Amino acid sequence: MASLGLGLIGLGRHGQRYAHHLLGGIPHCRLVAVCRRDVSTGREFATQHGLSFYHDYHDLLADPSVHAVLIVTPPAEAIRIALDAIRYTKPFLIEKPLGCTAHDAQRIVTASIQTKIPLMVAHTLRYEEAIRQLKQHGERIGPWQYLVMTNRLPRATDQETPQASSNKGALLEIGIHQLDLVRFVTGHEVAQVSCDMERQHPTGPDVRAWASLKTERGLPCLLDVSRMSTARVTRAEIVGETGQLIADWTSHVLVLVDEKGASTSIPLTPRPTIPRVISDFVQAIHTKAAMPITGLDGLRAVQIADACYESAKTGKTIILKPN
Repeated sequence: MASLGLGLIGLGRHGQRYAHHLLGGIPHCRLVAVCRRDVSTGREFATQHGLSFYHDYHDLLADPSVHAVLIVTPPAEAIRIALDAIRYTKPFLIEKPLGCTAHDAQRIVTASIQTKIPLMVAHTLRYEEAIRQLKQHGERIGPWQYLVMTNRLPRATDQETPQASSNKGALLEIGIHQLDLVRFVTGHEVAQVSCDMERQHPTGPDVRAWASLKTERGLPCLLDVSRMSTARVTRAEIVGETGQLIADWTSHVLVLVDEKGASTSIPLTPRPTIPRVISDFVQAIHTKAAMPITGLDGLRAVQIADACYESAKTGKTIILKPN
């Protein structure tokens, strides 16, 4: 199998993680070019690792040694890069969220489908071992009664690049993971949304969101997302008729609580998610298979986010249209 040449657009804090894993070696692909707005830092990095450097991402897309692209930029910038990648006929992996709005995400998905250019969305939490074990052991607690997901992170520092735009904050930046996981874990679509949000300033981004979702099968799902805590807390809990499952991807443990209240902890071996995401992306290109996380998956997560923001603004429950 020939090695796929990859171009990385975005070499900030998160893009550096992608570069680190690629330079460490991922089968059947290699990093050949990078793009960064900071010319001196980007060129220094490229020279150090024997890569091509481009200040203008169009030049990276035009490079014949770049067979596919990784887009790791804030979503407000990613839409034009994604549409240009399609015009250059380059398959691309794009960091979540797929867009700042469902309209933007829909433009990317529509262009990808019309041109048949492969697109994968990097919803990396699907690759967390705690989440995968949660799905695997879900039958052990009987029929599910409800699902609770918690994602609390400390306040963003000045050095951290905002992932959202306008007045959209924690829900779009980190809660998008949970909105995607509801569909991934349950296997069902979200039918309705009710959401409350807290902002530190009336026109500022949301720093905390409480969302109540209901799937098409009627399963209640409660989400607690914030950028206000002093420590990281990440959990997914399923309450079933005969037990409960608690997955923690910070502590890397799965806890099974039986109907008598006895708990069993299953320690998990953490594995970096980014190499697995890239590996699946590359494998799908080589084999011409469907992407494991499609553009439609990314679009649906942003549609649910839009519904949350609308609900928080209007105080109403929002009904989502079926796909």
